Amino acid sequence: QVQLVESGGGLAQAGDSLRLSCAASGRAFMSYHMGWFRQAPGKEREFVARISTIGSPTDYADSVKGRFTISRDNIKNTVYLQMNSLKPEDTAVYYCAATKSWDSRHFMYDYWGQGTQVTVSS
Repeated sequence: QVQLVESGGGLAQAGDSLRLSCAASGRAFMSYHMGWFRQAPGKEREFVARISTIGSPTDYADSVKGRFTISRDNIKNTVYLQMNSLKPEDTAVYYCAATKSWDSRHFMYDYWGQGTQVTVSS
């Protein structure tokens, strides 16, 4: 079992940067691929980025490719999402999630954090 707690969200202006963190409990963290998803009001939850158990490979949604970077620290049991060049359309609740499957579909993820709000103004 893995418990996930996100942090680092907040208010930003277009062009700013934010770094989200997701702290995981449990010794099993290293056995899980990790993903970031987001959900804007009235929209479905969408894939943002994922990272394998050992940190490579990684994968990104086209909408964030080149602006966001996912990374993990298996010593600290933490996964990060560095978000640069933020846009108003990045506004959403961001969730980290854990899966045993290398997959970008949200229903393949077994454990979820509570989410952290990111709001980007123009």
